[in-house]
Amino acid sequence: MCNEYRFRQPLDRIVEEFSQLKIPVTWSGGAPNLEPRDSIRPTDPAPVLVGAGGGGAELKQLRWGFAQPKGGPVINYRSENRRFAKGRCLVPADGFYEFTGTKYPKSKWLFTATDSDFFCMAGLVREDRFTVLTTSPGPDIAPYHDRQVVILPRSEWAAWLGEAPEHPEPGPLPAGALNVQQIR
Repeated sequence: MCNEYRFRQPLDRIVEEFSQLKIPVTWSGGAPNLEPRDSIRPTDPAPVLVGAGGGGAELKQLRWGFAQPKGGPVINYRSENRRFAKGRCLVPADGFYEFTGTKYPKSKWLFTATDSDFFCMAGLVREDRFTVLTTSPGPDIAPYHDRQVVILPRSEWAAWLGEAPEHPEPGPLPAGALNVQQIR
């Protein structure tokens, strides 16, 4: 499962993409400085979008991984057969990594969208932390891992951020939706 992703897009790009969907993006305080990051790992702070009243989205910087009393943070959360009535968020990314092999260093693979320069993963927020939802793998991921992050189509972003308990059913991407490149 995904334990590293990247996001190199500026704030203007997020605002532009969401405004095309008629989802206004706001934030507290001054405009955040979103530096390009090739590696976002568990416990790192990262930008996420949560639903805001009136069909908008609020951009926040939260830490990746729900804290738990024992063990490491919960960075991935299975989505199958679950309803998420509250706490839904979108995690913007322009790539995510999977690792294969049994010996260090493992082979590292970068997955990017074939149709856009960034996408949003479905996530959940609790207090000041977030986690990323996973599902069974689509055909592009299956040769590399037995799970994949839930990437929501743009047409589902507003519903996912909405206040209604009903939301799109998360699932794998169809064949050809992702490019893959070996990094090491």
